[in-house]
Amino acid sequence: MSDQVSAPVTWQAWLTTTSPESRRQAKLGQLYRQWLAFRKNPAAMVGLLIVLALLLLAAFAPLVAPHDPLAQALDQRLLAPSAKHLFGTDALGRDIFSRVVYGTRVTLVIVMLVVITVGPLGLLIGCAAGYFGGWVDTVLMRITDVFLAFPRLVLALAFVAALGPGLENAVIAIAFTAWPPYARVARAETMIIRNADYISAMRLQGASQMRIVLKHVVPMCVPSLIVRTTYDMAGVIIIAAGLGFLGLGAQPPIPEWGAMISTGREQIFDQWWVATFPGIAICVVALGFNLLGDGLRDVLDAR
Repeated sequence: MSDQVSAPVTWQAWLTTTSPESRRQAKLGQLYRQWLAFRKNPAAMVGLLIVLALLLLAAFAPLVAPHDPLAQALDQRLLAPSAKHLFGTDALGRDIFSRVVYGTRVTLVIVMLVVITVGPLGLLIGCAAGYFGGWVDTVLMRITDVFLAFPRLVLALAFVAALGPGLENAVIAIAFTAWPPYARVARAETMIIRNADYISAMRLQGASQMRIVLKHVVPMCVPSLIVRTTYDMAGVIIIAAGLGFLGLGAQPPIPEWGAMISTGREQIFDQWWVATFPGIAICVVALGFNLLGDGLRDVLDAR
């Protein structure tokens, strides 16, 4: 019994020791201390719960949604919220709650595809510009300034208009317009890191510039990029919803929140629930990512 009581204390002491015996123990201890600091922020915990709820809804959408999100029932069109239809029905008799639940999958697909595309691209461009400087920095940053000169939504609209409407083209358009802030953050971090003593030591040891950038500069920029990515997810969701609202994103009958708001705007005064609940979903998810980003910023701040 005494061993069972002391085990958690020994486990915590092993993680919080100031003299780790291995690199693995040091890394796990750092993660544990970051989690303790993150847990002290109530707003960040709320954001984490919202994001986890979004992930669970997307994973278990068939179990959560009571109806087929694509099934039409014209005899039940525009029904008010009730026990059978929690969020009511739309103009085609489709259950809005089921469509909102399945819409989490579309939202996560867009966010993840944009993140895995934009993050590495912006990180490499920013690190290269900040580390090499000179004409490399000038060329890359002037290209970045060109993209930053246009509002993201306007630039995304231009790309989608050229590529054609559709979910894949919307992801490409958002990715093309989202990388400049990542490059700016990575460049600013790299310009500080490149003058550090350990970077000079690596040069004296004969390490190539490519190895220094990939092995020592890029990992130091990752925490700032993680925070920036978390903040940017809310913007990606809003831009994707905007493209869907204009008919340039996910095409019917795919349950996408922006497109659902667009179809419900004609009944906004008489059947308010058609557009209101997808709008609330966008606001809640965007708020969750912003709160999560605030918590990660406080935890990952090197100071």
